[in-house]
Amino acid sequence: MRESPIAWTRPEIAGIPTRRVVGHVGEVEVGAVEFDATNRLWLWSSPLAEDAWGWAPSEDGAKQALDLWLRAWLAPFRPFFQP
Repeated sequence: MRESPIAWTRPEIAGIPTRRVVGHVGEVEVGAVEFDATNRLWLWSSPLAEDAWGWAPSEDGAKQALDLWLRAWLAPFRPFFQP
């Protein structure tokens, strides 16, 4: 898979890393990935659309799923950015 433009950061609470990572493209938050211990899955979601969420068995899988969703969601806007 090609390299993603999403930069991932892991927030900390009182100096302890959380089981959540937040993705940004530039200054825009495009999504988050967090571990659901009850179901033992990694959930991804995006604040860009209410129905943008999914799950994967691994953190990397959830990041890739978010990346794929974001690319598909942005595809209709491509003509606005081309000369």
